[in-house]
Amino acid sequence: MGTTQLESVQEPKYWHLKTVLSEALDSDFAVGEILPNERDLAARFGVARATLRQALEQLELEGRLQRRRGVGTTVAPPRVGVAVAAAQHDWAGGGTDEAWQPVECTTATAPAAVAAVLACDAEGPVHVVRRIRVTRGQAVAAELLYVPSSSVPELSAIEAPSGPTRARSVLRELHRLGLDGQDRSVELGSARADDAKELDRLPGAPVLVVTTRYFAASGTAAVSVATYRADTCRLTFGDSGALEISHDEQERQAS
Repeated sequence: MGTTQLESVQEPKYWHLKTVLSEALDSDFAVGEILPNERDLAARFGVARATLRQALEQLELEGRLQRRRGVGTTVAPPRVGVAVAAAQHDWAGGGTDEAWQPVECTTATAPAAVAAVLACDAEGPVHVVRRIRVTRGQAVAAELLYVPSSSVPELSAIEAPSGPTRARSVLRELHRLGLDGQDRSVELGSARADDAKELDRLPGAPVLVVTTRYFAASGTAAVSVATYRADTCRLTFGDSGALEISHDEQERQAS
């Protein structure tokens, strides 16, 4: 990578630097390769480290870079297409879907916002199932699924009292419900400490938060809050989820 003059550029320095770095990632670096440290990069491009950090953060947000604990900043592989638009009458992760792996099931009070959606007692306990979504051997999402007792009335308190087995029991009973529909919302957020650990990210890293409400005859049967890695996956909402646009194609379309 060569030195570039940024002084005469009208756009913000970090944005121009991001473009220069992006071109270098395509031509000079391989997927998984570790970038030089911030001090060397800042000196090479003649910018302040604060400007460099802004450019690197933007590239991380766009999925071009990954910051790996104990390793450094590496060139990210192409984003994985993750379909989140399942048929409107199917439970996500149900049946033979092996992408979602149950981790734990606890009984706890739901957050106030979730309790309001579930229309349950704000102080009453609900089943909280924690699952990890794995794609191509990599954890790309961590989910908390809130299930009120009224949605799983046949659940035995004796069978599988805790752990992944308990989680599977809750899911099995939940999937017996006739699902009438679902709706979803997506927003950009920051990784909480527990999600960051499971997704191999730093706390505060950019994530996509997908909230899903599942409807049954009795009302809202469950609420899912799934945190997806923003740097490694592309959420798709079409029926096939097959649309894939490479970084090079995006650049050509933008030019």
